[in-house]
Amino acid sequence: MAALAAQLRLCADGGANRVYDEMPEILRDEDESEVRRRFKPDVIKGDMDSIRSDVKEFYVNLGTRIANEAHDQDTTDLHKCIAYIRDSTPEVNKNSLNILVAGALGGRFDHEIGNLNVLYKFSNIRIILLSDDCLIQLLPKTHHHEIHIQSSVEGPHCGLIPVGAPSACTTTTGLQWDLTDMEMSFGGLISTSNIVNEEKITVRSDSDLLWTISIRKAR
Repeated sequence: MAALAAQLRLCADGGANRVYDEMPEILRDEDESEVRRRFKPDVIKGDMDSIRSDVKEFYVNLGTRIANEAHDQDTTDLHKCIAYIRDSTPEVNKNSLNILVAGALGGRFDHEIGNLNVLYKFSNIRIILLSDDCLIQLLPKTHHHEIHIQSSVEGPHCGLIPVGAPSACTTTTGLQWDLTDMEMSFGGLISTSNIVNEEKITVRSDSDLLWTISIRKAR
């Protein structure tokens, strides 16, 4: 599983509760304690206002590092986690960082917006926000993007959304309704409910865009 292959597994405060509670539910045929040990986070970081004391004690006894950032109330727990990963990554590897954030979507709307804001704050790092239904990542305007679709697990529904600023010119290939030098803005046109037609999608825009694509449900 991807969590086992990750170089660093980090939980944002109360996210540790979800890993502790839900991983044994996902892997019902395996021993509960073994599952929890196998999927332990390397680090738990945040202001520690959400993690349960029993969960904290369990992971501390397994060697998980607790990074208490209660003194910093100006950034979200996700922001703190991304900053930790960035700062602990050797300079030579920073350009190849890929961060997958599970559980970042759904729930309170202000939390979701805060997590989207983190994509913009760390626009030079590839961060993917993942939910049960979709993934979201930022496509910075500084690049011509090629998105390779894994059709067995994602699609076909997708969208391109100009959250940070209007786009005066966006062009795509590989979509059912491609954009050609298209203007997009809130209050005007935005590309939602689009469909991927090819395994490679290209996007070029004069503004940062959010790319979102649906996740296929396991049968």
